[in-house]
Amino acid sequence: MKVIRYQTAEGHVRHASLQPDGTSREIIGDLFGSFEVTTNRVTPHKLLAPIAPVNILCIGLNYRRHAAESNVPPPERPILFMKATTTVQNPGDPIILPRHLRSDEVDFECELAVVIGRRCRNVSREKALDFVLGYTCANDVSARDWQIKWGGSQWCRGKTFDTFAPLGPCLVLKDEIPDPAALKIRTVLNGQVMQDWSCDDFIFDVPAIISFLSGSTTLLPGTVILTGTPHGVGFARKPPVFLQPGDSVTIEIDKIGALTNPVMAEEE
Repeated sequence: MKVIRYQTAEGHVRHASLQPDGTSREIIGDLFGSFEVTTNRVTPHKLLAPIAPVNILCIGLNYRRHAAESNVPPPERPILFMKATTTVQNPGDPIILPRHLRSDEVDFECELAVVIGRRCRNVSREKALDFVLGYTCANDVSARDWQIKWGGSQWCRGKTFDTFAPLGPCLVLKDEIPDPAALKIRTVLNGQVMQDWSCDDFIFDVPAIISFLSGSTTLLPGTVILTGTPHGVGFARKPPVFLQPGDSVTIEIDKIGALTNPVMAEEE
């Protein structure tokens, strides 16, 4: 099932099931508990990010070829960093290039996002997927100058500006994606394909990531996990390619869909 989150004309936030014919059916209940799809057709006024995360946990350098283009050896354990929940952006809404705390090296990163559906802790690899609600597309937007040069060796400053985590366009429940490592993933910038690879290049697959992150740590329902990006990012290109005002960037993942955001500069 594909689930969308939307705003009504009156400003209420609702969920709906996206049907194969493009129509939407109202969902009642709790996505993290008991819910049902009704026969009531709805017309979303505005499409929202499919989840309002309680936490955003991110794995860095998790594709073999991306580690190689970054000139670093593959990590022995998953590299964890976090994004603030205020980074979330809706499909179609702009990625804002920072100008008050300025960055001129804002990069794109297509990523598979995993949404945790049940509270868990100390999960085994074998049972990890039992705790997944579903999957969506993510763009781990990154200010490389703040990430690499000015962040004091920490990545969070360069990763956690407002709008730096677009999510969408829908949440695909896990029964439709039995093997997330089989998904194809790509970034399209202004019509040009920049990243185009497969999640089977993961260094740590989704079960390994969930097992690691839940070690001595509670993962709450609504936790979003970004699983890393493949090679082809802007900073590794020669010459580098960074996002500019007026750009349009699309993240595509097979079986999920396309997440598109325009790019604009912050008002100074």
